[in-house]
Amino acid sequence: MLRKCLVLHNKNLFNSLKVTSAVSNKNVKNFSSEVEFEVKDFKLHRIEDNGPATKVSVNKDDALKFYRQMLAIRRLESASGSMYKEKAIRGFCHLYSGQEACAVGMKAALRPGDDVITAYRCHGWTYLMGASIAGILCELTGHIEGVARGKGGSMHLYAPNFYGGNGIVGAQVPLGAGLAFAQKYRGKNGVCVALYGDGAANQGQIFEVFNMTKLWNTPVIYVCENNGYGMGTSAERASANTDYYTRGDFVPGIWVDGMDILAVREATRYTVDYASSGKGPILMEMATYRYSGHSMSDPGTSYRSRDEIQEVRQKRDPITSFKEKVITAGLVTEAEIKTIDSEIKKEVDEAIKKAKSDPGINVEELTWDIYCKDDNLKLVRNVVPHTELPHKRFNKAQNV
Repeated sequence: MLRKCLVLHNKNLFNSLKVTSAVSNKNVKNFSSEVEFEVKDFKLHRIEDNGPATKVSVNKDDALKFYRQMLAIRRLESASGSMYKEKAIRGFCHLYSGQEACAVGMKAALRPGDDVITAYRCHGWTYLMGASIAGILCELTGHIEGVARGKGGSMHLYAPNFYGGNGIVGAQVPLGAGLAFAQKYRGKNGVCVALYGDGAANQGQIFEVFNMTKLWNTPVIYVCENNGYGMGTSAERASANTDYYTRGDFVPGIWVDGMDILAVREATRYTVDYASSGKGPILMEMATYRYSGHSMSDPGTSYRSRDEIQEVRQKRDPITSFKEKVITAGLVTEAEIKTIDSEIKKEVDEAIKKAKSDPGINVEELTWDIYCKDDNLKLVRNVVPHTELPHKRFNKAQNV
């Protein structure tokens, strides 16, 4: 009898220890599988409920994925800048360094079938939407393994459900409204994210589509990536109203800390639900920052100080702040972070070698793939009369 009591006592003690251990491990570093964080309050305009939640959670797998994606974009842009200085990349080149949390956070909340269109700062979005780092760098160097066989360059990159990369300031916003209208017209439940910068925010065409899409309840999410400067002009000098999230007037808006990937993801989840539920357009302002100049031809220090840039890097950098947050919370380990660092470095280094060694297209291919559907079109007009040039379908067009 005594033996039986001891066995039962030990069994109960063991079960008690198991429960205590499971509860304790939630708060022990490197044992958490999901952690909750508090993000900055969102500023709301014409939002009828409380808006996005400020208490957000992230699990280990997503934390590692987000870190990998942001780091990949940072290294991709660093490589692009270096290759531009080496003259391996020519023409226009606009870098996304510092704004990575915006794209990665938004993409995390999008669903298969949702569309995205942006301006010319598009390398990171192209990567997130399915293109490889090698495919992007080959495109920037004008080589055949590029996403458009080297004929698009930095500002004209495409991927599934990604419509570029557009070089005309603000012109992508009406196109995004059209993509969203197509989603609704075809009876799909998708949305379109149409991004623009604070420098484009005063374009008249943007206000026109605010009005049009509100009238039609088009499922479009407008996103103003406010990095503080339109080219070399600060937002305060360019706009009488710098609360860009309010500038849709009748279109609801949300201000978001664009340097916090979890805040961006939570706000985007809210806007996707809003737009896809038949309520019409909604606007987000992402308060972010770019480390580089407007483009590679802009040193970026004639209209702001180096100290300003350095302060943002030290206090608000989206990658290092997220890394420190998830390591401190015990969600990921430093070893896991270092593994990702080395893997991304290797991938980018290999992509650089490929982009530099890959051949360009032949001259005759310059006039191929102008049309995506007319298989019978064999000649296209030249600038000189009666000297037509050969045309043929070679690549399959994206998103057709």
